[in-house]
Amino acid sequence: MEAVINDLATGHYLAAWSWGDLAGIGLVLHIILMVVMTLRVVSVQRNIGVTIAWIAVLYILPLVGFIAYILVGEPMIGRRYRERMDQASLLMNDMATRERLIFNQGQDLLSDSYRGVSRIGTRRTGFGVFPGHQMQLLTSPQAIFSHIIYDIEHAKRTIFIEFYIIYPKGQVLEVLAALKAAAQRGVECHLLVDSVGSFSFFNGTEHQALERAGVFVHQSLPVGLFKTLFKRSDLRNHRKIVVIDEYIGYTGSFNLVDPRFFKQDKNVGQWIDLMIRSVSQQPVSIATAMAKVVVTDIGAENNDNLHALHQRVNSYTRKLYVLNPTINDINSRVEVLSEKTREPAPEIGSTSISIPPMPVVDGVIAQLIPSAPQLTAHVIYNTLVTVIHRANKRIQITTPYFVPDEPISGALITAAKRGVDVTLIVPEKVDSFLVQHASQAYYQELLEVGVKIALFKGGLLHAKTVVIDDDYCLFGTVNIDMRSFYLNMEVSLAIYTPEMVAQVAECQDVYLQHCRFLSLEEWQQRPDSQRLFDNVVRLFSPLL
Repeated sequence: MEAVINDLATGHYLAAWSWGDLAGIGLVLHIILMVVMTLRVVSVQRNIGVTIAWIAVLYILPLVGFIAYILVGEPMIGRRYRERMDQASLLMNDMATRERLIFNQGQDLLSDSYRGVSRIGTRRTGFGVFPGHQMQLLTSPQAIFSHIIYDIEHAKRTIFIEFYIIYPKGQVLEVLAALKAAAQRGVECHLLVDSVGSFSFFNGTEHQALERAGVFVHQSLPVGLFKTLFKRSDLRNHRKIVVIDEYIGYTGSFNLVDPRFFKQDKNVGQWIDLMIRSVSQQPVSIATAMAKVVVTDIGAENNDNLHALHQRVNSYTRKLYVLNPTINDINSRVEVLSEKTREPAPEIGSTSISIPPMPVVDGVIAQLIPSAPQLTAHVIYNTLVTVIHRANKRIQITTPYFVPDEPISGALITAAKRGVDVTLIVPEKVDSFLVQHASQAYYQELLEVGVKIALFKGGLLHAKTVVIDDDYCLFGTVNIDMRSFYLNMEVSLAIYTPEMVAQVAECQDVYLQHCRFLSLEEWQQRPDSQRLFDNVVRLFSPLL
C-alpha cells in the first residue's frame, strides 16, 4: 500500500512538473514569437506610426495581433498579380513606343516651382504633364449622370470604365442600360469593378445582363479564403475612371451610385461628390493615360485577360482609330450637355447646396497620378507633402476621412505657422465610428496654430480636393488617410492651370457656406473622457 501511495505521489509530482514545464516552454515560445514579430514589423514597415500601432496591437492582443498582422499587416498585392501587372505595363509601353505615344514629357510647360513636384509623379508612374485639355467640373449627380450617359450613347469605338462601387439603383440603371446599348451596337465595352466594394453588384443580376449584352465585366482583386494566405484581401481598387473613345475621360470621388439610394441607413445624409470631365484633341492626353491605366489593370487581373491584352496590343495600330475629334464636334457636345444639365441642384439632406454649373475651361495643363501598393511606391503621399510645404498663400483641403500621419499633420501645422491660410473641410458626421474619433484627435493641435476646421452639415461630403495657392490642385479619389496613401489603388489629377483650380476653389467656397467652424475654445471644453478616447483611437489610426 505504501508503494502504491508513493507511485501515485510520484505521478502527481511528475504531472505537476510536466504542466509547469509546458508552461515554461510556452512562455519562451511566446517571447521568441513576439521578438521575431517585432523585428519583422520594424524591418518591413517604413512608417513610424504604422510600426508603433502594430507593435501595440501585438503586445495588447498577442494572438489576435499575430493573426491580424499575418493577414493584413503588410501590403502584399500578390506575386502573380505583380507579375501580370509588370507584363501588362510592358505590353502597353511597347505599344506606346511603336505608336510614338510619349507619356513622360511636358515638365517644360510648368513654372520652375512645380517642375520638381511633377517629376515625383512622372518618376513613379511614367506619366508626365499633358497640355491642351478642355475640362469641366461636374458638381451634382444630375450633371455627372447626364454627361456620362450622353458620352456613352455617342461612343463610337471603346468604353473603359473602372469603379470601386457600383450600386445598381436609381440613375445608375440608366448608365448600365446605355452601356448595354453601346455594346449591342458594336462598341467595345469593358467594366472593371472592385470585388469587395461592389459586392451587391456581383451578388445581383445586373452584371450578368451586361455580359449577355456583350459588355466585358471584370472583377478587380477578387477575395477568397485561399487567396488571403498569399495577398491582403483589404487592398482595394478605389479608382473611379471613365474613358470614352480614348479622348474623353472622367475621374473624381464619384462612385457609380445614386446618392438618393446609397447608404441611406447610415444617418449621415446623402453623399456629395465631384467629377471632372476632360476632353482633348492631343494624341496623348489625360484620357489616353486613363485608358492605359484601366487596360493595364484589366490585364493584371488574370492570365486570360493578359493573353487577350497581348493579342490586342499586337494587332493594335493607332491609325485604325480616328481619335482626334474636330473642335466643332467637341463644342457641339458641350452645348448639348449644357442644355441637359441646367436643372436646379437637388436637395442634399436638409440643406440645398446650390452650385452654379461650371463652364468649360480651355487649355488646361494636367497630370494623371495613379498609385498602387508595391507598384508606384507612395507617389501621391509624397506629392501631397511636397505641395503642402511649398504653399505660400493658402491650403484648402476637402476630404471625408482625415486621418493623417505625423509628417502630413506636421506639414499643415508648419504651413499655418508660416502664415499660410490653412482650411480643412470635413463632414460633421462620417460613416465610420473609428475614423470619426481618430480624426478628432488631430483637431486640438491644428486649431492651436490657427488651422480652420470647417464641419460640413449638408451630408457626407465625399469630395477629395486639395487647392494650393491659386495655381495647383490635387483632385481625385484619395482621402487624407493611410489607407489611400499606402494600401488602395487610387488615382489623382494634378491640375496646373489657375482657371481650373479656381473652379475647384469656388466649389469649396460653396461647401464652406454650409459648414460650422470649430473654435479652439469650444474644442477645449470637451470632457476629458472624450479627449482620452480620441487619443486612444489615434494610436491605431495608421491601421484604419
